[in-house]
Amino acid sequence: MQARFFRIAELIEAKGLPNVGAPHLKRLSGKVWEMRMKGKDGIARALYQAAGGQRVIVVRFFVKKTQRTPRSEITLAEERAKQNT
Repeated sequence: MQARFFRIAELIEAKGLPNVGAPHLKRLSGKVWEMRMKGKDGIARALYQAAGGQRVIVVRFFVKKTQRTPRSEITLAEERAKQNT
């Protein structure tokens, strides 16, 4: 998962955050977006907030156990994103 995370981060650095979209990035709610990673160990998500230009602040990282992203994870990420504003 860590290798996939760094690969997506390199992609963002090379192309720019606005130019990287699905299947790697998806908006969840408000300022919170998710970085989507899939590997042999399962499916993981890094919830982040864009902070101007090329800067990305990862506020939560977890391994998914269900089909949908749990609301509790999104709420926690929103709270952390507010602290970084």
